[in-house]
Parts: sequence; structure tokens; C-alpha cells
Amino acid sequence: MSTPQATEHTVDGSGGMFDEIAHRYDLLNRLISLGMDQGWRRRTVDALELSPGHRVLDVATGTADLALMIAKREPGARVLGLDPSSRMLEQGRAKVTRAGLDDRIELCQGDAQELPFENHSFDAACMAFGIRNVPDRPQALRELRRVLAPGARLAILELSEPPPGLLGSFARLHVHHIVPWLGSLLSGSREYRYLQESIAAFPPASDFTRTLEECGFEVLQVLPMSFGSVNLYVGTPRREASA
Repeated sequence: MSTPQATEHTVDGSGGMFDEIAHRYDLLNRLISLGMDQGWRRRTVDALELSPGHRVLDVATGTADLALMIAKREPGARVLGLDPSSRMLEQGRAKVTRAGLDDRIELCQGDAQELPFENHSFDAACMAFGIRNVPDRPQALRELRRVLAPGARLAILELSEPPPGLLGSFARLHVHHIVPWLGSLLSGSREYRYLQESIAAFPPASDFTRTLEECGFEVLQVLPMSFGSVNLYVGTPRREASA
């Protein structure tokens, strides 16, 4: 079963900001997350419950970390990664080639709010640290629902404002002060100040869960990790919404 091919599409405006940090994005992620980001991605892949032959869409694929992990953990799956940033995709394609996975991973430029794929094209979809940056989140979620086959899994991994409490206070200190400082220091840019601001503006897990439900998903699980600073949302298109 082949991976669906992209058709003509528009690109949203968030790509330019990430173009500036593409060359150090992976290093920054490892340092800023204290090395935990790959573990979060593994939980995301596990939540998809993949099988050989599955067609998987990775939205906001960036440098293809999650797409590569999917292909390696389920050798029978084919992955299509989509991202608005051309430079992030350049980094991702180089990594895919080095891994020898060009035959199973395709990367293309595009907009989460206007997915260039036919209805029910994918058996699973995921999005790691991307939904926070989409201007119209409900539209992106409706597009994900549209391209997923009935019974497919959706896994969204996203940062969140940590909850109150001692451990939450430590996590907030890390997000509010250490992340922007370290990001600016290592990247030579101010884009990581945006990270702190966008996390603060993202809705609480209960509100985003409600948005998923309103956009046609049955939410199967919300898994908080790292003292609530990261949440994994797992869902499937509701039967009546999958037509």
C-alpha cells in the first residue's frame, strides 16, 4: 500500500521563523528538554499502535525526528512528513538519506490547515510540538480527521504550562527562563523566546481535549509527562465524523 502523494497546496506563515533555527534545531531540542524529547516521541509512536503496511502522516515533521522513529520502530510502515519550513525539511531529508530510509519516508512542504491529501488517506497521524504553532487549530484538527481512515489513530504531543505545585514550579522556571536563555544563547536568535510565550498561550489539557472532541475525535487518552509540562493526546475519528 503506497503512501499518498501530495498535491498542490499552500504553506502557512510559520515556516520562516523555524528556517532560522533549522541547523541547530535537534541539538537545541535535546538540551532544552534535558534529553527527554526522544522518550516523549517513543510514547507517541507507541500510542499509534502501528502495523505493517500502515500509511502514517507526520504533520509539523520538522527535521523528521518522529518520522524516522516511526519508520525504525515499525519497518512495514510508510511515512509522509509535512512541514511549512523548507530549511527544516532540508535537514530532515539529509537525516532520512543517512538512515537509508528514502524508500519509506517522504517529506513535503505544506500547511496543516490545508492538507493536500484525499479523504481517508492515512491509517495513523501524529504531530509533535506543532499544533501550538497553528493559527487555526480547529481547522487543522478537522483536516486531520478528514484524511484519517475510520479506526485510525491520532497522537498529538504538545508542551503545556505546568500545573501548580513544587515540581510544576520547577518546570515553569525551566520553561519561562532557562529555555529562552539557552535557546537564544545556542541558536544566536530570539526564536526560543516565542517558545515560552506560545506555551503560556496554549490551552489547558481539558480545553484542548474539548477542542479535539468538537472537531470530530473520540479522545482515548490524555497522558501528562514530565510534571505536566508535556501532554500526549490520543484519539480516533468518531464513527459519525469519519464519513
